[in-house]
Amino acid sequence: MMMPKEKLWKMVAASKYFCAGAQQSQRRCFTVDAYEDGPTQATAKEQVDSSSSKPISSFYSHSAIDIAATKPSVRLTPATMLYAGKSPDGSHLLRSGQYLHKELPVRIAHRITGFRGLPFIVGCNPTILHVHEMYIRAFQLLSQFPQITDFETEQRYTLLLKKLLDDHRDVVTMLADGFRECRKHIKNEALVRQFLDRTLTSRLGIRMLAEHHLGLHDDKAPSTASDSTDSNGNGSKSNPNYVGIICINLQLKKVIENWADFATKVCEHRYGRAPPINLNGHTNATFPYIETPLHYILPEIFKNAMRATVEKNTDANVLPPITVTIANNDVDFIIRVSDRGGGIVHQHMERIFDYHFTTAGVKNDRPDVGENGFDLFGTMMELSNPPPGAGPMYGFGFGLPTSRAYAEYLGGALKIESMQGIGTDVYLRLRHIDGKHESFRI
Repeated sequence: MMMPKEKLWKMVAASKYFCAGAQQSQRRCFTVDAYEDGPTQATAKEQVDSSSSKPISSFYSHSAIDIAATKPSVRLTPATMLYAGKSPDGSHLLRSGQYLHKELPVRIAHRITGFRGLPFIVGCNPTILHVHEMYIRAFQLLSQFPQITDFETEQRYTLLLKKLLDDHRDVVTMLADGFRECRKHIKNEALVRQFLDRTLTSRLGIRMLAEHHLGLHDDKAPSTASDSTDSNGNGSKSNPNYVGIICINLQLKKVIENWADFATKVCEHRYGRAPPINLNGHTNATFPYIETPLHYILPEIFKNAMRATVEKNTDANVLPPITVTIANNDVDFIIRVSDRGGGIVHQHMERIFDYHFTTAGVKNDRPDVGENGFDLFGTMMELSNPPPGAGPMYGFGFGLPTSRAYAEYLGGALKIESMQGIGTDVYLRLRHIDGKHESFRI
């Protein structure tokens, strides 16, 4: 007789110790006794640093998480965030901090519920279990933080957010490693796809909200391909062109050029050469937008186009160019990336947005290569020992499926049209956030 999964989780929680693996080969043991110490008057950094050595409460039986998970999240439109602006007395920082103080634990609790819903043997994978535990620790730190009533408390809360954002920066690649490790145990691909879509888009939303608060607090532009410059080529010091993470006068051409240059350098490092990139269309378009999602999606699109172009034209003295076209209208904007990399064969078209499929990385001597000859996470991940300067081409998450999930979360779409034998056109469509038309919520 099969034991119910819920009972299995309780048996796991009853164990005194659990070994959880991080992305590295190290393993750490955590007790699951009561988490007794709440926030004190110590700094946020000290609170987070000390938490790593403290025991945490039960992985799968925590009443505060259960209660928070029943609450709906309150999602904001970018227009609301933009037009809320900044107040001379700084009260906007308190309002922003108070919103996050209430909202973030709810969203994290929803994601913890998602981890609980994974098949038992998948959820027990050491790397996935470690990410699960990271979410539980974040929930505890954020939910137990005192109410934000003054600027001193808000400052400590801001430091806590900074530290948590840094601690969780590798969650995407850790999840990729974990699901690759337990791939043979996955029987329900749809369940895993739904889990990853929700987890990754929720993570994007949480990071944008937190980074927006930090941007309001620090009055700095967000980082881009280079930490020292923003999308318009300015230094990363105080920039009146930003309200939090929202660039009020985004020059889309500059963002595309930055990531195209970056991807070109990565391609040259790996292959010794890279195709030229031509940019046309509405190249002078400017509008308010949030750069963060573009920093995830554009490198993936350029990487795929460059790889296909180089590998298809190995004997060519001159590589055919990649053409990028910008189209801007009142409702949305579209970026089309066209390559001459031979296209995607018919039998692969239906699977290119699967998390477990890639047309890169054919390595038949590897034990983790599927029956079709393709590494299920492929060279999109290449997480171990990337070469210097490799950047996003060697570890930008799950590639196309993640990019599509992000685009849809932002009220847009990512579509691919392939002309087999010629090349591929990728269309990224995203809605404007100026409030003139219906927009997405973060």
